[in-house]
Amino acid sequence: MEIAIVSKLKYGVYFLPYNPDLVPRAKEMRKNPTPTEKKLWAFLRQFPLKMWRQRPIDHFIVDFYCPKLKLVIEVDGEVHLTPEAMAYDARRTKVLEGYGLTVIRFTNDEVKYDFEAVCEKISGFISSLPVCTEVDYPP
Repeated sequence: MEIAIVSKLKYGVYFLPYNPDLVPRAKEMRKNPTPTEKKLWAFLRQFPLKMWRQRPIDHFIVDFYCPKLKLVIEVDGEVHLTPEAMAYDARRTKVLEGYGLTVIRFTNDEVKYDFEAVCEKISGFISSLPVCTEVDYPP
């Protein structure tokens, strides 16, 4: 059975489609971030642009999302390193890119052991991407 995806247009603002069944799980994930997500969130919160944590988009929950830049940032743990998970993540990235989003991924180890380089890469992306005038609010 296919689960419905909600997409709203309200006050002239387009909302990315999302599966409403994912909202409780996303809220739970926001309350219990992994140590690497917590570390990266402390860095991302310093930017003047709004960032969302654990944002449902389509049938997925992305780790971090900046609507003004249409930027998704993912932190991949060891479970993402299997061939099956890598194939799934590639399909997932294609779907997200289909919405005009830019997806960048980091491993847990990169965030843990090369945090400065991760921050520099994110800063580079943020400064190079055009700012979107449409605002996308979470469910």
